[in-house]
Amino acid sequence: MSVTTTTHLNFRGRARAALEHYQSVFGGRVTIVTYKDMGDVPDEKEADWVVWGEVAGDGGFHVMAYDVPSRLPWDQGSNPFFVSVRGDDSDEISALWERLAEGSTVVQPLAPSRWAPLYGMLTDRFGVTWVLDVTAPYNG
Repeated sequence: MSVTTTTHLNFRGRARAALEHYQSVFGGRVTIVTYKDMGDVPDEKEADWVVWGEVAGDGGFHVMAYDVPSRLPWDQGSNPFFVSVRGDDSDEISALWERLAEGSTVVQPLAPSRWAPLYGMLTDRFGVTWVLDVTAPYNG
């Protein structure tokens, strides 16, 4: 048996756009199931909202998302989580950064840091904060 963790992002009406954007950045397959698909449409305006969705890439990238229906409380809050993307190839991380940075607010530019050959942080147009870095052994 193996156990994995997956970041699950919650939105209010923007999950489809976010998943499609992340697929355009990281590649992989997008799966989207709407409230209408499930036969659970408490509010017709939300019928095409995402009740379950994911992007799964062959290289290991995986993120899930859904739209919290208006009947439930939801507050994106301030810095409730970061999504961390780590890799060992500077060119690959730089390319992902460039695509993810479109329409984003850069918190920390992608650059060498004391703990990584490259490290950067940005908040994308969906309000999700991403940390991208190139892994390096910790030398105390």
